[in-house]
Amino acid sequence: MKFLRNTEIKRTAAVMAAITAAALIAALFYDRKLLIPVILFGSAFIAVYLVSAFLRYRRITKLSTDIDRILHGEENISIENYSEGDIGVLQSEVYKMTIRLREQQSGLMQDKVYLADLLADISHQIRTPLTSINILVSMISDPEMSEEKREQTIHKLYGLLSRIDWLITALLKMSKLDAGTIKFHKEKVTMQELLDKACMPVRVPIELRGQELGVTAEGELDCDISWTCEAIGNIVKNCMEHTPDGGTITVSGNCNPLYSEIIITDSGSGISDDDLPHIFERFYKGRASGDKGGFGIGLALARMIVTEQNGTIKAENAPGGGAMFTIRIYESTV
Repeated sequence: MKFLRNTEIKRTAAVMAAITAAALIAALFYDRKLLIPVILFGSAFIAVYLVSAFLRYRRITKLSTDIDRILHGEENISIENYSEGDIGVLQSEVYKMTIRLREQQSGLMQDKVYLADLLADISHQIRTPLTSINILVSMISDPEMSEEKREQTIHKLYGLLSRIDWLITALLKMSKLDAGTIKFHKEKVTMQELLDKACMPVRVPIELRGQELGVTAEGELDCDISWTCEAIGNIVKNCMEHTPDGGTITVSGNCNPLYSEIIITDSGSGISDDDLPHIFERFYKGRASGDKGGFGIGLALARMIVTEQNGTIKAENAPGGGAMFTIRIYESTV
């Protein structure tokens, strides 16, 4: 039996036997009448120890078996039915470890599914412009194509390559934010300077569309200027793409002792009730997006940037029509 081969048990039993033998020798010299009581008490003492040790050994063996089954993937195992004492303490710690392992396993499975879905989305987003690029390249190969048509096709190629470049850059930024490798460096900046810098890249396309961009600001705030401009610029760009030609986009900012608030509105058709809960999800494109050419990651990136700076971002429909985005960057932990 494995129980009898246990070194600790054999050692303890040997010590008890030695003590009993010493007691017998002492009784032999002191009073022979004590030999039988000493033998009985010594035997009973050793028997009680062996029985209790055997029961404890069996509980440890069962606990060990349960742990082994858990490690091999079984989930419907309860290790709560152990009595108090050393085994109970051990059971409690093992139970905590089991819960942690199950949580980690569940988290790893979720990460695996998320990664698979992310790769599928990236593949889909890149495949579409690449297909268009292949078609345009084959068209350029045609020797009978006119020079004017060739220049138009090359211009379209540049546009598609720029889209892919922007997509890859945005995905790299999001992956760095996900991994927590980006450190935000807060600087004091006026709200006017921040909004002007954020809107600068989209002023030209806004003018080409005949749209009007209004910026009003007051106060100053602490933020990472570059990343905050990235977030604001992505939202303004989204509003531009969903505002008809000749429409208006307004960006206003103000500060108070609790938070700095930036509100961006447009005169477009607004956000549908079905799209509102998903507007900040990665690769989500609303029904009104149509063929506007977006990838559905600009708003997701904006939310990640704002959240990392102890802020919140909310999308809703403005009372007078159109979409409204509200960014708040708090002075202290919310």
